[in-house]
Amino acid sequence: MSLILLTFGLLILIVLAMAVGVLVQKKSMASSCGGLGSMGIDKVCDCDDPCDKRKKRLAKEQIWKDNQIL
Repeated sequence: MSLILLTFGLLILIVLAMAVGVLVQKKSMASSCGGLGSMGIDKVCDCDDPCDKRKKRLAKEQIWKDNQIL
């Protein structure tokens, strides 16, 4: 039981240290703000001619969109 309490205490100590670090730096938390879209990349695979596996998946997705009820 003491090992569990020691581990929990260490975890709390680490979280507090991270919080103090953020407060000391006086910087706000930042995110990617759009990910790849902000870099001008429309898709993960930015190839002109996708591979056969991707072509099959895109065709399957298009069939699903065409047959979609809503």
